[in-house]
Amino acid sequence: MDDSNNLIYLSALQHYAYCPRQFALIHIEQVWADNFHTAHGNLLHERVDSCEPEQRGNVRYERSVAVRSNKLCITGKLDLLEIEGKPATKYFPVEYKRGKPKLEDWDKIQLCAQALCLEEMREVNIDEAALWYWQVRKREPVLIDEALRGVTLAAIEGAHELLASGKTPLPTVHKKRCKACSLANLCEPNTFRHDRTAIYIKGIFEETVGSKTHEN
Repeated sequence: MDDSNNLIYLSALQHYAYCPRQFALIHIEQVWADNFHTAHGNLLHERVDSCEPEQRGNVRYERSVAVRSNKLCITGKLDLLEIEGKPATKYFPVEYKRGKPKLEDWDKIQLCAQALCLEEMREVNIDEAALWYWQVRKREPVLIDEALRGVTLAAIEGAHELLASGKTPLPTVHKKRCKACSLANLCEPNTFRHDRTAIYIKGIFEETVGSKTHEN
């Protein structure tokens, strides 16, 4: 995975983890639509990006930091990078999200990918980071452990494979997830959920096989 011409954005990994079909609609078919959730998220990131770097004691706070991994072919920006010490002894990425902490790993995968980029660029090891959620107004510590690294590397590989295939997968319907998705009207997951064509074809096939069995 060393082709730098096929870079995937860090935010796209969150799309893939959330829903491979959403990822394909955005990054293969190039379709996009805003809803309240995405608009609010954009506003939050604009506020974060507009802040200037600052120094507080032994820690420097840098915002909108560009990162990249040539090895994994991923790139993007960190909302906030806390750098401790001079020279630096610790790098601590922080990703800002609207909403509240999730049980799923969608946001953690994006954060872990940021850490992987920093590790490659700065030749350091990062074992912790944080997600800051607007709804609860506090940080959620995230361990960059082997389990999360494994899930993240799998998501990166899956996203690259899907992008290379150029094919948009059929939807797997999750009622709550689909309802919150800004692409719900374009994706039309309920159309596929109510489409009984596959069941009809399977029934015909079973009837045909059954008839031949009786004839024999």
